[in-house]
Amino acid sequence: MKLGLNLGYWGMGNDADSLALAHEADQLGFSVVWAAEAYGSDAVTVLAWVAAQTSQIDVGSGILQIPARTPAMTAMTAATLDALSGGRFRLGLGVSGPQVSEGWHGVRFAKPLARTREYIDIVNMALARKRVRYDGQTYQLPLPDGPGKALHLMVHPVRDHIPIYLASVGPKNLELTGEIADGWLAVFFAPKFADAHLDHLRAGRALAGKTLEGFDVVASVPIVLGDDPVECAKPVRPYSALYIGGMGSRDHNFYNALAVRMGFASEAAEIQDRYLARDYDGAAAAVPAEFVDATSLLGPPGRIADRMAEFADAGVTTLSITPYGETMGERVAALRTAVDALDRSGASE
Repeated sequence: MKLGLNLGYWGMGNDADSLALAHEADQLGFSVVWAAEAYGSDAVTVLAWVAAQTSQIDVGSGILQIPARTPAMTAMTAATLDALSGGRFRLGLGVSGPQVSEGWHGVRFAKPLARTREYIDIVNMALARKRVRYDGQTYQLPLPDGPGKALHLMVHPVRDHIPIYLASVGPKNLELTGEIADGWLAVFFAPKFADAHLDHLRAGRALAGKTLEGFDVVASVPIVLGDDPVECAKPVRPYSALYIGGMGSRDHNFYNALAVRMGFASEAAEIQDRYLARDYDGAAAAVPAEFVDATSLLGPPGRIADRMAEFADAGVTTLSITPYGETMGERVAALRTAVDALDRSGASE
């Protein structure tokens, strides 16, 4: 298992710290640093900024939103970032949710599975420098009955293949991820519920005539150092409440549904009720410590090492951590502790 760093959304905190953390992770030998986007900062600019000031660590989009860009634009961006970074880019994609897709980007959230498959088909076709001709349910290139012509990418990518990751939550999306992607970006991954996810990934890999060998299972986990895991869970609760309660409507929240499948149905309902009523503190307080502990690294270094071994045994190949701490020093200490803990766990490559 390798380590990754999750920077989250730029503009939501001390952004100078983000670059400092990326520098530290680069020096510590982390495998990859991920940046996210929703409806604030974009991930591409942040990744270009990080790539320009690091030398070894890969830079990954976690994620680029499919409704925000045409597949051809995504291929152009991937080829450019990969070239400028010296072959260090990983392309993470996701359909986002209906509120963002339709409310922010003006793109109907219809047939997300078919759209994702077609999108990746076109991205791969463009990156292979083939003339892009595609007749799908969502994408037709060139447009019929118009002046458009089939084009190929003008620049030559520096690698034959840029790895593609999908952020997926539901069973059908997980199966699609296994079938057409190189890796899975997991959120709220809990080792004791791993098989429920990995079985769907395996089914998708089987459809493509493959196994999970070489497939990158990336679990994004908060890390909080301290003596008491219950106390360590407190700063993570608002993050959990945001996703379980606020990332979507009452009827369309993939993360809430995930919490329900993990056995937290009543708690998920309360979190959502409070969050949608704008009782954000109450929503955070309603997040069970057990849920946070199951999906995070909490406590002293020895416990962190034991938990890392659990994640590795559950099939995680990249553990992407978000360091928590009141100061930059505490967050850097979390990165360094993670490196030591991984070595102690026996799960490092």
